[in-house]
Amino acid sequence: MTDTPQVLLAHHLKKLRLPTFLSEYAKLAQQCAAANKDHVQYLMRLSELELIERERRMIERRIKAAKFPATKSLDSFDFKAIPSLNKVLTMQLARGEFIDARENIIALGPSGTGKTHIALGLGLAACQQGRKVRFITAAALVHELIEAADERRLQRLQKQLVSQDLLIIDELGFVPLSEVISQRYERGSIIITSNLPFDEWTEIFGAERLTGAILDRLTHHVNILEMNGESFRLKQSRQAIQTNPAT
Repeated sequence: MTDTPQVLLAHHLKKLRLPTFLSEYAKLAQQCAAANKDHVQYLMRLSELELIERERRMIERRIKAAKFPATKSLDSFDFKAIPSLNKVLTMQLARGEFIDARENIIALGPSGTGKTHIALGLGLAACQQGRKVRFITAAALVHELIEAADERRLQRLQKQLVSQDLLIIDELGFVPLSEVISQRYERGSIIITSNLPFDEWTEIFGAERLTGAILDRLTHHVNILEMNGESFRLKQSRQAIQTNPAT
């Protein structure tokens, strides 16, 4: 009979979906009693633990839903290796205000200079701020659109893409995505990474007039990150050869 209150409490806490309350209430009660904390302080601390854990789980779900190929933060990016990149602007963008303003980001530079890392870092920061993010390569997005059209669910996919707070399109090269870009104009933010300078984007969208219209929408509210420098991968390969020369 003495266990009945604990059993009922566990049942109620599960029903209320308060798993941290359930796992921590007994231990925290002992700590608060030893520290002479009153019941209000005890409940406040228990509530704080529940909220912290709930936010952690929500961030995990948002990161999983974003479908990042890897979890990378801006803290691990070597800004010194790419001096052309505006670090102050990049860290300012990480606060997410550009998303509230429906602004876009275009990261331009040669292959291997860390454009995807920057996009992932900004996407991770957005997830931590409670925003809905989706990461996808340009080629994979075109494949998804074609597949959705074949399966008569294109409109549903387009709605899903528009509903994201931030859409990250990586490796925009030679695949046209004019409709996706047009649909998100002033509705949601886009981060695009590309190896191609703007004057070569006609090769992506095919027609000069269409390219001009797309660039007009993208650059109406845009932050451009210039990332010109030596490829990180090439530099690492060269260092490896120097460290372990062939015998």
